[in-house]
Amino acid sequence: MGSAELQVRDVRQNDRQRLANLIHFETNVHRHLDWKPALDWIGNPPFILAESRDELVAALACPPDPEDVAWLRLFACTPGILPDKAWETLWAEAEGQLAGLGVGQAFALALQDWFVNLLVHQSFAHVQDVVVLVWDTQSNKPMKVNRRVCVRPMSVDDLPMASKVDSQAFGLEWRNSLDALGMALEQASIATIAEMENGVIGYQISTANPMGGHLARLAVLPDKQGQGVGSTLVYTLLEAFRNRGVNRVTVNTQADNRASLVIYRKCGFQSTGEVYPVFRLATFA
Repeated sequence: MGSAELQVRDVRQNDRQRLANLIHFETNVHRHLDWKPALDWIGNPPFILAESRDELVAALACPPDPEDVAWLRLFACTPGILPDKAWETLWAEAEGQLAGLGVGQAFALALQDWFVNLLVHQSFAHVQDVVVLVWDTQSNKPMKVNRRVCVRPMSVDDLPMASKVDSQAFGLEWRNSLDALGMALEQASIATIAEMENGVIGYQISTANPMGGHLARLAVLPDKQGQGVGSTLVYTLLEAFRNRGVNRVTVNTQADNRASLVIYRKCGFQSTGEVYPVFRLATFA
């Protein structure tokens, strides 16, 4: 299939069913680990597709959120087109739209070997790794907390302060927008806030799944790190999961995030050996 046979355009709401079929029934599908389902990004550019003879053959979504950085939310193609050809066709349009939005870099978390190979071929640079750790009830680590830290359930009213903590605790590419945190809270099994005398200093959001629990987000203000705030949030979370009969909790973090790794190992988490590379393409704005 030649690129001349492909027609590229923005995705519309009436494309939803065809996109759902592409995502759920094809082999070459990358979906970002996201609070928001891929199809819910429709209407947020860039979200584009390629058709051949009115048949949907590929789609790509990388809308920025927060507004300064774009993650590859979705890339999928049918067996009728080579992934590299589909990428080149769609990315040319997406890159132009991102430049028009003033976004100068894009990131991708590669979960499958075929997508790793594609990103390497398309000049994305490997900049980081995400590692997976697991805790289970066999851990003999003692549960210690900072008694000066008050841990309580998170509510919708806490989201603005949690967003401020998030923006200070993470680099640009890892920050969650206020909207994303709201979706995370809606999907949370356990979400808690850490407070001291000066107010909110940290939070965690965790989900539940058939395999156990997953610590999806942990953030502490930089000037409060190293004071046991993060470990208090984690210890309290693990105890809550244990009380629910959950025997296994996972967490993902950057391989070079030493502060997080210290907390998780202190709490009894161990590496699973799973590693997922992070790629970046910059700059095109």
